[in-house]
Amino acid sequence: MKFTKYFESMRQRPDRGGIDLRWIERVINQPIKQAVQPDGRIRLWAAIDEADGRYLRVVLLEDGETIHNAFFDRSFTP
Repeated sequence: MKFTKYFESMRQRPDRGGIDLRWIERVINQPIKQAVQPDGRIRLWAAIDEADGRYLRVVLLEDGETIHNAFFDRSFTP
């Protein structure tokens, strides 16, 4: 997996450090929803059973490969 420096920086936050890279990979491979932002970045969501079913949002760069952000999206509704 490729990461932006922003993602690597955000992984240092206490609320983001517990996000398993396998969960991020799962969201990328099996999203339940996908949206393209006006800047071309790609948003993906999936529920993570191991995190009490919370929805993880992963944001990829326009290349569709580089991970820019990942966080549990409290406002997402399927």
